[in-house]
Amino acid sequence: MQAALLCMWMCLLLIGVPAGVSAHAELERSVPEANTKYEQSPKAVELTFNEAIETEVGSIEVLDSKSRPVSNASPQVSEDQYSLTLPLPSLGVGVYTVSYSVVSADGHPVSGSFVFIVGNPPEGVDAATFDPHKELGHAGHSVSTQLTTNQFIIYAVRIVYYGALLWAAGLMLWPMLTRGRGHALPGIQQKWERTALRTLLIVTLVYIFVHARQILSGYPSEEYNRLFLQTTIGREWIAMIALIAAGFLVLRFHAVWKMAWALLVLAVESWSGHAAVYSPKSASVMFDFVHLSAGAVWAGGLMLLLALWRADRKEAGRFAVLFSRAALLSLALLILSGLGLTFLFLPSLEYLSYTAWGTILIVKTAFVLLVLVVGGILHIRVRKGDLPTGALLRADAALMALIIAAAALFTYISPLPANEPVTYHKMGDTMHLSLRVTPNKPGDNQFIVKVWLPEAVGAPKSVKLRLYSLDRKELGPIQVPIETYEDKEITSFDGYVKAAFMTEGPFIPFAGRWQAEIRVMDKEDNEQVEKVEFRNY
Repeated sequence: MQAALLCMWMCLLLIGVPAGVSAHAELERSVPEANTKYEQSPKAVELTFNEAIETEVGSIEVLDSKSRPVSNASPQVSEDQYSLTLPLPSLGVGVYTVSYSVVSADGHPVSGSFVFIVGNPPEGVDAATFDPHKELGHAGHSVSTQLTTNQFIIYAVRIVYYGALLWAAGLMLWPMLTRGRGHALPGIQQKWERTALRTLLIVTLVYIFVHARQILSGYPSEEYNRLFLQTTIGREWIAMIALIAAGFLVLRFHAVWKMAWALLVLAVESWSGHAAVYSPKSASVMFDFVHLSAGAVWAGGLMLLLALWRADRKEAGRFAVLFSRAALLSLALLILSGLGLTFLFLPSLEYLSYTAWGTILIVKTAFVLLVLVVGGILHIRVRKGDLPTGALLRADAALMALIIAAAALFTYISPLPANEPVTYHKMGDTMHLSLRVTPNKPGDNQFIVKVWLPEAVGAPKSVKLRLYSLDRKELGPIQVPIETYEDKEITSFDGYVKAAFMTEGPFIPFAGRWQAEIRVMDKEDNEQVEKVEFRNY
């Protein structure tokens, strides 16, 4: 009997020992602290665990808001092997993700992620950023990322406006480029400059009228004052009308003044598009300005060449030499600035397949390549001393019209898709569950989790929410610290007990595909796990 009791005691002791040893390392303290905002960049990331970790195995990665590593340095393990430190460069304003993966001294892998903030990051950019209703405080408007029939009129007017803008600005740039060459060219320039300005003024007024009516459809007429005086787009419209009116006075002055006017008009237009909302703003606006200026030189020069070709073929041949060089340089600048804008607007090239903006950009690129072919043939002809053929000029003009139309369309279609809130609900015999993530975009979001358990089971003992990046599966989960709150919505189910949890914060640090993992444990320590996949842009 004593031998049997001794044997049982030894077995219990042996069983109990591994239970104590198997407790693996856990993150005890971090600098910077999780979910904390700092005015200045921390100098390093330091993670302290509750037990020793392996010295040869372990990593820390810090990612910016585009999921790019901010440091290539190697982490250092402290002498007691309880801490891991990674030096950081000076971080700019933004949301940063710390991801760690270590192995405890007893061989257990431990990984996780958390978020911290530096400064006051700007609000994330998606399709909603380009909605003028937002500045006016109008709610309930959906943001379209596609070209619909209802938008046809405004885009048609936009195409004409864009063509008139490039035509007028281009004609005002060319007097400085030609410097009075030829006897017929100055007269043709003066004739078409005034015509182009009149056309631009009329088209601009029509465009503003149509666009303002579309924005304020269903709202009282008093809102027009706010639209023109209190919104960015309204003030830019007023500035553009004033500049066009001033252009008629500029026609009397030297070519330098004409060029200055043209560049100022293009600068105002470069601030009215998508470029003005992207960071760094200086780079995006500069790319847009170069893009518009190159397009204006090409469009204005081609219109002058067509007019000269009809009036004086020999002088058209001489002008074609200058134009072919300027056109090839303009197309090169169009391509380079277009690439710069695309990489600033889109996190990756796969976004080209998400919206009509990307489709139109691909079509526009194909037209530009065709123009390069036509321009190359024209350049070869004029170098040989041959006159440009009418068919070649008409082909170049047709392609120019198609490119202007494409550019006008995607200027007012959002480069990015619209983010939609996550609204997930699942009914089950053992649990009902709902998850909301609003507005569901990189940066600050509101997370709401509701759980209904059978009355016989009672309220849950714990509910945990974790986020996993499906694009960066090597990253550890981000713990979302949800807390109970008083839910005033009427969402009860007979025979079930409800528990509601909520938090707000930047727990989605970068765009992409995500998986929310909700772990619900009842009072008997029975755990149910629900996984919800979603994405944002």
